[in-house]
Amino acid sequence: MFSKVLIANRGEIAVRIIRACRELGMETVAVYSEADRQALHVRYADEAYLLGPSPSRESYLRGDKIITIAQKSGAGAIHPGYGFLAERADFAEACMEAGLAFIGPKPSSIAAMGDKAVARATVTRAGVPVVPGTEGEGSLADEDLLHLAPHIGFPLLIKATAGGGGKGMREVTNLEEMPALLISARREAEAAFGDGNVYLEKLLEGARHIEFQILADLHSNVIHLGERECSLQRRHQKLLEETPSPFVGDDQELRKRMGEVAVRAAQAVGYENAGTIEFLVDKDKNFFFLEMNTRLQVEHPVTEMVTGVDIVKEQIRIARGRQLRYSQENILMNGWAIECRINAEDPYNNFLPSTGRITHSLLPTGPGVRVDTGVYPGFEISPYYDSLISKLIVWGETRAEAVLRMRRALEEYKIVGVRTNVPFHQSLMDSHRFMGGQFDTRFVEERFSIGAIEEGKSTRPEIAAIIATLVAHEQTQRAAHIIQRNERDTSNWKWLSRWERLQR
Repeated sequence: MFSKVLIANRGEIAVRIIRACRELGMETVAVYSEADRQALHVRYADEAYLLGPSPSRESYLRGDKIITIAQKSGAGAIHPGYGFLAERADFAEACMEAGLAFIGPKPSSIAAMGDKAVARATVTRAGVPVVPGTEGEGSLADEDLLHLAPHIGFPLLIKATAGGGGKGMREVTNLEEMPALLISARREAEAAFGDGNVYLEKLLEGARHIEFQILADLHSNVIHLGERECSLQRRHQKLLEETPSPFVGDDQELRKRMGEVAVRAAQAVGYENAGTIEFLVDKDKNFFFLEMNTRLQVEHPVTEMVTGVDIVKEQIRIARGRQLRYSQENILMNGWAIECRINAEDPYNNFLPSTGRITHSLLPTGPGVRVDTGVYPGFEISPYYDSLISKLIVWGETRAEAVLRMRRALEEYKIVGVRTNVPFHQSLMDSHRFMGGQFDTRFVEERFSIGAIEEGKSTRPEIAAIIATLVAHEQTQRAAHIIQRNERDTSNWKWLSRWERLQR
């Protein structure tokens, strides 16, 4: 039974895990790269150890160093968070061989479901419908994929078999452009996950991306915590998530069937701990297994807000051998929750990443508002990692109330020093199609424009320039201000106490 946890991650998710451990009375160990010396998770943890240089391949992807640090610090378990090593079966196996608990699924489940191609074959044998694509297990050479592509039909997706988050993913519309896209997809997958293997999948047009949160303990109990709508994406990277899904809505029969299939898919590999079964759902509400993420999801807070279940705490309890405290009948979805991913990128310039030092940050607060972040004023956004600054989550009794609350929270959120996609989310909240729940996975890229939403709004760049100049001048004056030393070498209070001693 462990009482000290090493968090093998960075940013807001590392802070999130540290907080959960503290509430459970457990000590925490942070690891960091040279770029993250001043990171918030380093400050929050009980102990912190340097991993190595800034590039993730030399730091956060060095599983051997992380395990050595865990043993040196006396940690009994490792929580991988998401990304980096979270879906690496070899890392989970190495943790267990080193006598460390891995707060996640067992290596065999990661191998079976973390590898997307193997996952498709596994759930197909369990009777779960899958999106058409390259079937079978194992890796395929470029020549094999080029041969199979016309049989699947265009458009299709090249997808990395390891990891997720849109990394190593390319959309293909014809055979001529496919060889170059295969090379770039493999290169990106290798850089992000250390595995360049890819597979092909039919691109379902007009589909919704809906996923189910799974919890499974070591005693064969498996439940789901309802669905999340994740259709609002750009370049296959999720931008906004909500639960329940406005597409599923009041269709309790569809929700029940998808939930049962999700549980069956997890049971097919003897799954343990937290995971997510992702589906594509067409206009006729036919759903197909897309993939399973064998880790904690970025968007897990919306499920926590609606169900009241602390998923990270449940992960830790499961890893300690505890039974689930909930049965399927206990899981009730109360209200509506929306999450906006606040990224350091310029929505007016093709969402190019923005780096620099955060000089000012004002977080929104109030009823039903939660902010998960790993940054603070003075923290520098580096080019080495993803652009996620924070996750802004709101809860409301209805979807309409949640949307209005998100508008208010976005208006309150102020970040100075880097560009962010807050204006994009504000425009999205004003979109009639979003408010009506009429969107799919292609909505942001094909039918939404931040410029169109903001057309007609007056902008006064000269006023902004004057204000920025005044702020810079004030900061310069403050930095140059010199406080002269008192004529006496000490304070008046000390002088008074000396005078009183002399009068005795």
